[in-house]
Amino acid sequence: MKINIIKKLIGVILLVSFVSICFSQPVQKYVNIPNQMTIFTNHTVSIPTTSAKYSNNSDAIKVSKNNMNTTIKGQKEGKGQVVMDIAGVPIKKMNVNVIPEYKVVPGGQSIGVKLHSLGVLVVGFHQVNTNGGKASPAELAGIEIGDIITQINNKKIERLKDVAPFIQEAGKTGESLELVLKRNDELVETTLVPIKDKNDKSYRIGLYIRDSAAGIGTMTFYDPKTKKYGALGHVISDMDTRKPIVVQDGQLVSSTVTSIQKGSNGSPGEKLARFSKQKEVIGTITKNSPFGIFGELNKPIHQSLINKPIPVAMSHEVKKGPAKIYTVVDHNKVEEFDVEIISTISQKFPAVKGMVLKITDKDLLNKTGGIVQGMSGSPIIQNGKIIGAVTHVFVNDSTSGYGVHIEWMLQEAGIDIYNAGDQNKAA
Repeated sequence: MKINIIKKLIGVILLVSFVSICFSQPVQKYVNIPNQMTIFTNHTVSIPTTSAKYSNNSDAIKVSKNNMNTTIKGQKEGKGQVVMDIAGVPIKKMNVNVIPEYKVVPGGQSIGVKLHSLGVLVVGFHQVNTNGGKASPAELAGIEIGDIITQINNKKIERLKDVAPFIQEAGKTGESLELVLKRNDELVETTLVPIKDKNDKSYRIGLYIRDSAAGIGTMTFYDPKTKKYGALGHVISDMDTRKPIVVQDGQLVSSTVTSIQKGSNGSPGEKLARFSKQKEVIGTITKNSPFGIFGELNKPIHQSLINKPIPVAMSHEVKKGPAKIYTVVDHNKVEEFDVEIISTISQKFPAVKGMVLKITDKDLLNKTGGIVQGMSGSPIIQNGKIIGAVTHVFVNDSTSGYGVHIEWMLQEAGIDIYNAGDQNKAA
């Protein structure tokens, strides 16, 4: 009798344990789903399908389910709640805030870039030819290529022209120069004494230095309300040190594409361009980051293919398949070309390589051979939304390259798309 009771108890325990395991496994799949979510009107978010059922209590959102996932779509501005349940038991509630979709004007224009570094950049050493032999005071003082000279004798150094007077004065008096250098994220102090070059009788410290850089690229977007813009999609590095230029200030000017040096596998091509004759400054450059250059426009930028704002797409909305890029290959004309999104990553955190694209447009391939230097920043459009920008070409396949998702460029531009919906509502 007792044995039968024990067997029944064991059976009940096993049954309860089995049911608990079967119930807890699908429940665990919802642990990482947030309790609150913000989405844009006309945008969707997909959640992997499990055995749960979904319901919502607001017409601000629409919940639909297929065999692969459950989709939450923002139908109109407002708030809603999605309830997930298993066998009638609620297991997760998620509040959804629907805000107006954010819009920017896509670019594609060829732009000229002028950057001034924070201080002067050390790009190399040279030996000073003196009566006593050759030497480089800067090299002996422990200065390294890539260092930025920010101060000399407690005085701020901003331009190349600021350095020479200190060198000549110290050379004449025989006093040492006290330098403050920015080396990566550290400040380094050192001293040196200039020496006289026996050929031209000038005092020198044995350094090659630079305070500016110039080049061309492509405008990605601008916000018609705030005038903030983003371009290039990648950082500008010094050509000699290969280190990112720490920007003090810079200017954006119009440029004209004069010719194309066609690319091929193993040899990336290049847009050849010149700054506009007027060299009219159309904007400021305040930031040089891994996601591009950013600042504000102070004059209208023309030759746009689309002169009205279009919605931005988040990384989870980008799909493999056809898309377009806007860019210039002839003078100032922005044109539309076909590309294919080969792969894309739904990113929760900023990263520069968000998608891989391939040029499929025959006209563009005939003109450029694929992605060329100067094309960086060309906006990528898919399903009527701007999804990102072209950034890098594959060295071994000039028809393909990387793209960066637009949401990270917007973030770097200082645009909070989730809290700026009202200002963009009328765009």
